[in-house]
Amino acid sequence: MPIFDGQTHWILETAHTGYALGLNQTGRLTHRYWGARLPFPDDYPAAPNPPGWASFNGADHLTPEEFPAYAGAKYGDPCLKVTFADGVRDCVLVFEAAEVRNETLIIHLRDDHYPLKVSLHYIVHASADLIERRVSITHTGSAADGDIRIERALSAVWHLPAHAPDEHYRLTYLSGRWLDEFHIQREPLTPGVKLIESRRLTTSHHANPWVALDRGGADEDQGAVWFTALAWSGNWRIGAEVTDFGQTRLLSGVNDWDFAWKLTPGQTFDSPASFGGYTGDGFGAASRILHRYIREAVVPHRHALRQVLYNSWEATTFDVGAASQIRLAEIAALMGVELFVMDDGWFHGRNHDHAGLGDWWPDEQKFPEGLAPLIDRVNALGMDFGLWIEPEMVNPDSDLYRAHPDWVIHFPTRNRTEMRNQLILNLGRVDVQDALIARIDDLLNHNNIAFIKWDMNRNVSEPGWPDAAPQGDHGDQRELWVRYVEGVYRVWGTLRERHPDVIWQSCSGGGGRADMGILRLADQIWTSDNTEATARLSIQEGFSLAYPAATMEAWVTDAERDRVPLAFRFHVSMCGVLGIGGNLPHWSNAERAEATHWVSMYKEIRPVVQMGVQYRLRSAQESPFSAVLYVSDDQAEAVLFAFRVYLPEPCILPPIYLRGLQAEAQYVVEGISGVRSGQALMQVGLTIALGNLESTLRRIQRV
Repeated sequence: MPIFDGQTHWILETAHTGYALGLNQTGRLTHRYWGARLPFPDDYPAAPNPPGWASFNGADHLTPEEFPAYAGAKYGDPCLKVTFADGVRDCVLVFEAAEVRNETLIIHLRDDHYPLKVSLHYIVHASADLIERRVSITHTGSAADGDIRIERALSAVWHLPAHAPDEHYRLTYLSGRWLDEFHIQREPLTPGVKLIESRRLTTSHHANPWVALDRGGADEDQGAVWFTALAWSGNWRIGAEVTDFGQTRLLSGVNDWDFAWKLTPGQTFDSPASFGGYTGDGFGAASRILHRYIREAVVPHRHALRQVLYNSWEATTFDVGAASQIRLAEIAALMGVELFVMDDGWFHGRNHDHAGLGDWWPDEQKFPEGLAPLIDRVNALGMDFGLWIEPEMVNPDSDLYRAHPDWVIHFPTRNRTEMRNQLILNLGRVDVQDALIARIDDLLNHNNIAFIKWDMNRNVSEPGWPDAAPQGDHGDQRELWVRYVEGVYRVWGTLRERHPDVIWQSCSGGGGRADMGILRLADQIWTSDNTEATARLSIQEGFSLAYPAATMEAWVTDAERDRVPLAFRFHVSMCGVLGIGGNLPHWSNAERAEATHWVSMYKEIRPVVQMGVQYRLRSAQESPFSAVLYVSDDQAEAVLFAFRVYLPEPCILPPIYLRGLQAEAQYVVEGISGVRSGQALMQVGLTIALGNLESTLRRIQRV
């Protein structure tokens, strides 16, 4: 059983990990253990009962609570902070009950005076080696008790094993900006709180809700690594706290910056899910745990291979019409493309980025007969048809905005900041949600659309919601941060339920909305608007720390076309879900022929790349000579990509040591004579000669 129920103490076990919690002698719910799975229940440590430390740090402060609320003499970062109707801001949680439902443990806590119930949910994904945690906060009183204002409601605190004062954990996280996402950052944790967050309404390009901790000695292949990922697509925070007493913990959940929630009698606030995992086999194994779980349990179309697509944006920008799109489609079809996607510029009044957003029907001048003739031609060429939309946005120059200027996020007394000439619709409003569902549902009902690229090209400003009056259902405008994301999930989720065969892609100017929450709705993520191949090597490596190749859309474009060979550009994009975005009429016959070759090759290796096991062999962020390997689940075949960006001559490249092969099996490597054992390929490696801006793709087959 994945859950051991000891009535006052509990053990959660996955295939390789154990997590223990329990009531200590004072009745507090405390953390006991998180790490490698132990053989017997009695092996797990007892619930801690720390002594006080003079009058400045009592036992309450030193107790590693499973869900600390702001109360009493506790000075660490709390998970919960509330204000009751009488102004009391102290929340004393006591144990009420526990229940086990299949693979879920639910611990019920309550405030010892006020009508507040907190239910901690622990879902054990045993085969995936992950534990999922979330929290439900319920007002159990009546109108006479008044409302409760939630000011912080995190999903989980993850406690790490204690360490000596002269030892430190190392934090790994992702940072970046638009066009430059997913930089891998590593730094030692010292006393205090290191905060990784987004305050931008979306996940953001600048950070990602995934972090990992190790004790400074872990690498790709070995060492203890603890990691957590938050399934949330709005404002979020992960705080890595080290106390003065050697306690290290990760707190993750909805960002409490500018946040408040009016909890009325009978109402429940549910947090997003926080996933936690542990491995003793380094950062590579940590990534592969998440990769497999996302592929097999999160994304909607879990076993479908992703198609090779062509996107028309760079070829036509806003100059869209049936003739120009058909010309592109005919070229793409000859190259073996399976999905043709028409990007921005197709809808009512959209001749530039100053107008049209919000009016989601075909432009009458560009498509006088609607989209059907274009879609029919694309389908006749043997390709599916896809479309770009940006439903959360509106241009002031649009029919929608002229009819509903109050539908945007705004403060009545402030100017409405336009970024990319657009404003953000308030998807916290049910009427806005309903209007978007109706409009996009109509578009999908009347057109044979197989793929939607859902974009969001700005972050928030003036985060006001004037209609959220204190007397209304939404008692505080600061609920916007959560209600907006819930609205996005409702719109997107409703459309997905009505059109289950459509493949959706999450895009926010590239990687601005990449998280496990959006992947419940979207099969793919547009990783970055930066399509320059040498830059993408670094971006794609950082992305892979948390997300699998099957979710990583990667295009071959004309960026640095005169400098970077076409083969190099294809090899980079073939490391994920291959797409093409270049201006195809400007490609020579030789370039089109070469592209046809690589598209055909990708279709052959696609099952291994998209559904196989990924190994980062040499880091693109650390070296101009990088390599990545994909191995099939049965270890019968593998695909190796290697890249050299720039190294001064003379230069002798080091061997590439493969991973994930059967040690005693024999393999043949494309381009290398003879048969080698898996052990030899992993211990002796391969020596491959590459010049600057050269790359190679090598298929590896078990004999």
